[in-house]
Amino acid sequence: MARYTGPACRLCRREGEKLYLKGERCYSDKCAVDKRKTAPGQHGNVRSKMSDFGIQLRQKQRLKRIYNVLEAPFRRIFQIAVQAKGKTGEALIQNLELRLDNIVYRSGFASSRRASRQLVRHNHILLNGKRCNMPSCVLKPTDVVSVVESSKSIPAVLASTESCKRDGHGVPAWLKADHVAMTCQVLAVPPREDIHIPVREQLVVELYSK
Repeated sequence: MARYTGPACRLCRREGEKLYLKGERCYSDKCAVDKRKTAPGQHGNVRSKMSDFGIQLRQKQRLKRIYNVLEAPFRRIFQIAVQAKGKTGEALIQNLELRLDNIVYRSGFASSRRASRQLVRHNHILLNGKRCNMPSCVLKPTDVVSVVESSKSIPAVLASTESCKRDGHGVPAWLKADHVAMTCQVLAVPPREDIHIPVREQLVVELYSK
């Protein structure tokens, strides 16, 4: 399967702000965005006026990179959002937030979405008591995610839950997480105002509507 395997910090620098793709590193003084303000590449310090299409494209790329989703599955998620009731952009963000890999990340069991995807793919996660290794699985209210009993001692999982409790990165209000039992329940579909990401989703809708 195609997957970006290059430096995650390069993606943040390209977007010009932190996308929190590297977990704890993003909160430290080692963050590449803080150390190098320019975009990657030899022409990174050249500023040019961006067209409307360019602005829309950057918003789409940013959204894909935040949720670690490739173009084909992203388009499928967008088509589902188009058919949903209400605002297409809001439905798009909600569908991305309710993916299993994102729920594992939001619950504090992984330090980044990349790490949460790996946990899911390696069968360390249970969905409603059954193993699920599909990061793209979309959850619904009342669904319960938990860490497999034998995986609760994984150093990365322990470090992430401790960091979540210590630094107060926090679990969103629409999730109920227990970092002792390492379980999390989806309480509701997240409202847009509770999803704090630096993206103007309406521009993504306009891009795909052309």
